[in-house]
Amino acid sequence: MKYIILGLGNFGKALATRLTELGHETIGVDKNMQKVSQLKEQITHTVCMDCTDKNAVSSLPLKDCDAVVVAIGEDEASSLLTTALLKQLNVKKIIGRVVSDLQRTVLEAMQIEEYVVPEEESAERLAMRLDNSGIVDSFKISEKYSIIETKVPERYIGMTLAEADLTKRYNVIVLTVLTLSKGSEGGLAKIFKRASGIATPDTVLRENEVLVLFGELEDIERLMH
Repeated sequence: MKYIILGLGNFGKALATRLTELGHETIGVDKNMQKVSQLKEQITHTVCMDCTDKNAVSSLPLKDCDAVVVAIGEDEASSLLTTALLKQLNVKKIIGRVVSDLQRTVLEAMQIEEYVVPEEESAERLAMRLDNSGIVDSFKISEKYSIIETKVPERYIGMTLAEADLTKRYNVIVLTVLTLSKGSEGGLAKIFKRASGIATPDTVLRENEVLVLFGELEDIERLMH
């Protein structure tokens, strides 16, 4: 997959590097030549340009990429201008970076439905979500084990956990099942997660629900595919 990261501060740099390590084509963009030069050997491509310049940004392969992440954090105005520019250019998937409640409100007004709050979500977790669209969220417990939130695979919809037998087949443990709903909090749109309690053999897997899994990442990925 191909990703463009606009802004190569600490968060953008970590995200671009991790996505490249995961095997994705990653283009890192920043107006600071020093930041661009530092990453030249670590990610697929680096570009030095002003992300608020429409002509410059238009030269990027926007239509070919799977998502553009606006990782600009220190300059809120530039971040919002860049996001607005990407909307004008009809980029199919934009992930915004939020550093204030006001910025979140403006992004939602622009109908940017996906954004990241770096203080709450690490570059590693976002990279995991981008690496596999089935992952809703992830938490690394150790070098070996993770807790992953993932959509119920279509082939198991309607089965009980006993029938699916995921522990025996994939060596993973289902901790609980989440139901997602849209709502608002403090006037801001938000996705709410409601756990069904500790999963039992009789727990039925339903469409649009999310499994909370514990295990090794490669085992969880086998289940998801």
